[in-house]
Parts: sequence; C-alpha cells; structure tokens
Amino acid sequence: MNQGASNFVQSTDLAFAVILGMSLFFLLAITFFMIYFVIKYNKKKNPRAADVKDDKRLEITWIVVPSVLVLVMFYYGWVGYQPMRNIPEDAIKVKATGRMWSFSFDYPNGKTSAELVVPVGKAVALDLFSPDVIHSLYIPAFRIKEDMVPGVNNKMWFQANELGEYDILCAEYCGERHSYMLSKVKVLSEEEYQKWLETNTNADGTVMSTGENLLTKNGCFACHSRDGSKIVGPSFKGLFGSGRSVFDADGKLKEITADAEYIKRAVYEPNAEVVQGYNKGLMISYKQTVSEDDIVEMVKYLESLK
Repeated sequence: MNQGASNFVQSTDLAFAVILGMSLFFLLAITFFMIYFVIKYNKKKNPRAADVKDDKRLEITWIVVPSVLVLVMFYYGWVGYQPMRNIPEDAIKVKATGRMWSFSFDYPNGKTSAELVVPVGKAVALDLFSPDVIHSLYIPAFRIKEDMVPGVNNKMWFQANELGEYDILCAEYCGERHSYMLSKVKVLSEEEYQKWLETNTNADGTVMSTGENLLTKNGCFACHSRDGSKIVGPSFKGLFGSGRSVFDADGKLKEITADAEYIKRAVYEPNAEVVQGYNKGLMISYKQTVSEDDIVEMVKYLESLK
C-alpha cells in the first residue's frame, strides 16, 4: 500500500476525511430539515401558534449522538497525533532554526544547509529553535507542522518514503517577509545522502566556503541578496570596500566605508548604523552567536562578491 510522501500522510488524511465527512453530512442534514420545517410550519398552514412540550427521548438523542461523534473525531485525531510525538531512538538528529526570514538546518557533523536534506526511508528528528519570534515549520506533503517558539524546546519527526523535493513553509505570521520564508526538503537515496553529508557542498552540489556556511547558518541570505537585488537589507554584492550612507544612533546621516570593522559593527550592533533607504529594528544582534573568528571568515567571503 502506498504510504504517501511520509509516514504520517495516511493517518492525517484519514482524520481529515472523517471530520470533513461528518461536517458535510450535518451541513446537508441541517439544511434539509431547516427547509422542511420552514415549509411544514409556515404561517399559512399554522395560523395559530401551539406550545411544543419537551421530549426526553429527543433531548437524550441530541446529547448522546453529538458526544459519540466528537469522541469518534477525537479518536482518529489521537491515533494520528500520538505517533508524531514518539520519536524513534535511532532517528537522525537535525537542529532546525527558523529566524526572520529563513530556515537553516544543522547536522551532527557540523554541516549547515539552507535546505533540509534527508535519506529516504530513515526517521529524521528535528530539534526546533527560534532566536527571535514564533515561526512554524510546515511541510504540507508530509502532513506535519510544529511551532518554533523562542525559549521552548519543541521537536518533530518524520520518515520520507519517496525521493524528490518538497516545500517547507512558515505557517505562523512572523513579520514583513513571512511569505518569503521558504525552503525545501530534498529526499535522497542513502548513498547520495552520505556523499552530500560528508562533503562541504550546498544541496545543489556547489562548494561552500566557511564564510558562506556561516552566513547560511545565521540566515543572512534571507535579508541580503548575493546578486545586487534589494530585499530587507542591502545586498552583499559589491558591499566590501564600497561607500555607504548611514544614519547613526542619533539619526544623523554620515558616510562610511564598508570595511571589516564596519561589517563587525553591523553584525554586533545592527541598529547603530542603518544604511539609508532601509528600516531600523529589523535585524537582531548576533554578538552571542557569531564569534570574531566567524566574522573574519564572513568578511573573506563578502570580499569575493564583487
């Protein structure tokens, strides 16, 4: 039997079908009886109103039947939900980070990727983390979704059953570029997955430098492009060594050169100097997560983006 793209497709779809089927049945039944009673008890046929006495059988029926139906829906929901919380001990552990406005995935061997790359037929457990606001990691094809809440340890897991690429979305409104917070799950064969995991490459096979890896890991490319296009923040293309007009903390406009010291200040105190034409307050400080050695590697990479 085809289990779908992941191990949770069948149980989730069944619960959805049961709830949808009951809802449609009662929508049609209630609509039918509303029309029936409007016709049967219309004023022309019943010019004088009459008292209707209570009927205990009817009262018991409309208490018992809805209660049973709610329990049936709960049962199918619980049967589908419970396995989602029981993570296999041999699952591949991956740290999934959601930040404004990108996802990144850290593997046990230290590799970081902007896309979730997994082997087919193996359980994968995601440790969900957010450094800023609430996000929600949603993989529609796998029928799984979990919130990423700052300060809360939340997890999710799945087993991909079919090779291919699947969309990852953020299902919790998280700010200006929420709708652009997209990624992919890439399901590879075991051999291809191990090859990808053991080499310093992106999911598309291109070689990733240490600086690029750090920028990817910290979600920098969600707000800063590499091709000169304007997103939330200035593009990285041609940034290093160029002149910049910035507003300082007092709101005064001044000219600076984007050298290594400027890049360090931009990472540690992003709102102290805001480039003209961009909004203040959208970037958080990375002083606690990015070391000075990391910044040296980032600068080397930024120098290459001419």
